[in-house]
Amino acid sequence: MLIGVPKEIKNHEYRVGMVPASVRELVSHGHQVIVEKDAGVGIGIGDDVYVNAGATIIDEASEIFDRADMIVKVKEPQPNECRMLRKNQLLFTYLHLAPDPQQTELLLESGCIAVAYETVTDDNGMLPLLSPMSEVAGRLSIQAGSHCLEKAQGGSGLLLGGVPGVSPAKVVIIGGGVVGTNALRMAIGKEAHVTVLDRSLSRLKKLDAQFASKLNTIYSTNETLEQYILDADLVVGAVLVPGAAAPKLINRDMLKKMRPGSVIVDVAIDQGGCFETSRATTHSHPTYVEEEIVHYCVANMPGAVPRTATFALNNATLPYVVNLANKGYRQALMDDVHLKNGLNIHTGHLTQEAVARDLNIAYTPADEVLKN
Repeated sequence: MLIGVPKEIKNHEYRVGMVPASVRELVSHGHQVIVEKDAGVGIGIGDDVYVNAGATIIDEASEIFDRADMIVKVKEPQPNECRMLRKNQLLFTYLHLAPDPQQTELLLESGCIAVAYETVTDDNGMLPLLSPMSEVAGRLSIQAGSHCLEKAQGGSGLLLGGVPGVSPAKVVIIGGGVVGTNALRMAIGKEAHVTVLDRSLSRLKKLDAQFASKLNTIYSTNETLEQYILDADLVVGAVLVPGAAAPKLINRDMLKKMRPGSVIVDVAIDQGGCFETSRATTHSHPTYVEEEIVHYCVANMPGAVPRTATFALNNATLPYVVNLANKGYRQALMDDVHLKNGLNIHTGHLTQEAVARDLNIAYTPADEVLKN
């Protein structure tokens, strides 16, 4: 199979779909890899390293899209990339379609086969290709949030961990999954006062056993959400409904009651965000202030640490890329139900029920399209 790796073009996105070690692995299986010129420069990897791994360097993204059987990316294809995709071409990347009707429409029109990292599952009911970026985003949420609390950034002027004789900041994390767990680890490490809210008692018990008195675990209801949000200095939105748009847990009225200069970091913004006032921002302009609350809603947070994020992502995606290349997408998906769960678009058909429901468009089960 001929596999293409274009350079990412989203705002301040320096990650790359494949590192040289991944290229070498695919070449050893008899496949060809073409990489766009300077695709790895943002993570400190030059074209010569890709060539030494067995790749061919291509000057223009259009040629990669024109020639490759499979496109491997990091972020969702931008509109001009969607228009370069062709019928029956395989796309393997993050998509996050539920809050993005334009991308969904363009992918359907292209006739491509799109497998999304974020809906691939595993035997434990987890999302193994989302997890590494959730780990990065969770840790970054505290780093970014603590910076936003600085007065020069519009925040209330608090140091997250305080100092002897001065109370630490209060951090509230909504959701105790992968993002939330990594966020609370960082917040505890900075000696903040940390509370996590979740609807899973079993998850709260595990977190309580792991962090004990360093963490306040609270069962999430409308009442407890409001109680803890209003007393928070930094709130991290870390909720996820796989494949679907994030629920709006915090409304504008609640935000108005928060202390001015408090900060919210919406890690769920890729799926539409979990705060009513959230709208996607970029690394160039990461924050805005609404209702006197600083909002950090960068839609590609791990892009801030692209080297760490790229290698973490490749560790997770490589076995699936090899499998898709070795078997072809149809056989690979039929052999692996978890990889099949990653199928979102198939030659003009939307195959993710949660996305179809959120966007109110027709849904075709993956099994049905794979049989044709």
